[in-house]
Amino acid sequence: MTELAGLEDARVRAVNERHGDDHGVNLTKLRAVAKRLGKRHDLALELWATGDGAARLLALLVCRPREFGRDDLDAMLREARTPKVHDWLVNYVVKKGPHAEELRLAWFDDPDPVVASAGWALTTERVGKRPEGLDLAALLDTIEGEMASAPDRLQWEMNNCLARIGIDHAEYRERAVGIGERLEVLKDYPTPPGCLAPFAPVWIEEMVRRAEEANTGA
Repeated sequence: MTELAGLEDARVRAVNERHGDDHGVNLTKLRAVAKRLGKRHDLALELWATGDGAARLLALLVCRPREFGRDDLDAMLREARTPKVHDWLVNYVVKKGPHAEELRLAWFDDPDPVVASAGWALTTERVGKRPEGLDLAALLDTIEGEMASAPDRLQWEMNNCLARIGIDHAEYRERAVGIGERLEVLKDYPTPPGCLAPFAPVWIEEMVRRAEEANTGA
């Protein structure tokens, strides 16, 4: 904790706070600390228990995902209110452990939109990698009916799922693009030059174009 405090940078904190996060440690430096420490699950538990934002991010880098129980991860997600901690917990820990599918089902319809957003993130993972057993048409129905009015973090994950369906599943592509065009969610999202816009119709079109070019080149 002393080392993390020494890495605190007021400018980094100011930028992070504008995005809803509560730490001031440069993430490259934080990853360097994690690399030096290696996997230390007991330490990860202690770091998480501090409640400190930077300590929790470090905990997620040095933990062993498969050593968490299902209820442990559920409790951690409900405590992880800042976007970066929430994102790393889902992507670096839950997705790599044995409880991902059980938690996806449990979180997907949770009344807490932040928890539900994790369920949608795990669903998007399945849409792209293991779509068997998913009702993609029903997912599109839910997105069409609920995405426009969803809270920000849940809306973002629903939009990711919409784009993933359109990119990976040609039979649903036209409908996915149509939903994006009608709802206009993230249409005006500020996107730096050279980065891919999160507006689903543009995102889908560009990723499909890249895939077609790659196939042609092959």
